[in-house]
Amino acid sequence: MRGNTLYIVVPCYNEEEVLPETARRLGDKLRALMNAGKISPQSRVLFVNDGSKDRTWEIIARLHRENHLLCGVDLSRNRGHQNALLAGLMTAKDRADMVISMDADLQDDVDAADAMVDKYLAGADIVYGVRSSRKTDTFFKRTTAEAFYRLMNLLGAETVFNHADYRLMSRRALEGLSQFKEVNLFLRGIVPMIGYPTDTVEYERGKRFAGESKYPLKKMMAFALEGVTSLSVKPLRMITALGFLVFFVSLIMIVYNVARWATGNTVTGWASLACSVWLIGGLILLSLGVIGEYLGKLYLESKERPRFLIREVLDGEDEGKG
Repeated sequence: MRGNTLYIVVPCYNEEEVLPETARRLGDKLRALMNAGKISPQSRVLFVNDGSKDRTWEIIARLHRENHLLCGVDLSRNRGHQNALLAGLMTAKDRADMVISMDADLQDDVDAADAMVDKYLAGADIVYGVRSSRKTDTFFKRTTAEAFYRLMNLLGAETVFNHADYRLMSRRALEGLSQFKEVNLFLRGIVPMIGYPTDTVEYERGKRFAGESKYPLKKMMAFALEGVTSLSVKPLRMITALGFLVFFVSLIMIVYNVARWATGNTVTGWASLACSVWLIGGLILLSLGVIGEYLGKLYLESKERPRFLIREVLDGEDEGKG
């Protein structure tokens, strides 16, 4: 029989407005699962403070003193959502048999955790929380989000459609994740690479309980670029294909111009020349930008800097760095 100690990992950045309610709901969920005999009494909620500038860590520490089910990890500085999430997962890895990751804003349906635990107990190592619909989103949000997933898959970064970071992972899956050493993290693309039996749970995503979204359009676009360049070399192959295309077009243009010269028509149009110069110049700059993005990734990866540093763990045990 599989172990049934559950940790719920919740990355937090400036979440003082929503944190008390999040803690209450997740604490209630743990107790309900314990009473149903699905998880052990050693199960916990693990909040990860990602260098917040407000009272987030102060609130986490107070919640821990008041309720032993609520624990905390304090990072030394802000490292971004993906690194904070990884810090929580790696901290929980040796303490839990299964770990559910979710955001602090209560948009993810807490009750979907029941079905995730059931599928884990039935043999799944990874259970993805997948949105059943986007009816609550605005037209712009829905359109851009769906375009995001399709674009990611088109460019070679394989992801689970309509899945963010609400998922359950077994200890075996977390051990597999720990072997991925890249500094530039895109967990939505890395987790599917792990393999092992997977399943999905559909849920309705609600509105944010309080506070502001940490992922506006600008950050989502940067996140997509990070995912593609971290997981796929397809953009570089597209540049190569584009280079061949331009080369063949240039051969055609050479033949065309030689033919015009041979027939005495040597006067060429200024507009076509100007358009060609701007087009080729733009393609060159775009190609250099994409190549530069990959070179920057190589530069950062070669330094092998730690992805996160933990200042303090409120769980009765000390942790080092990751």
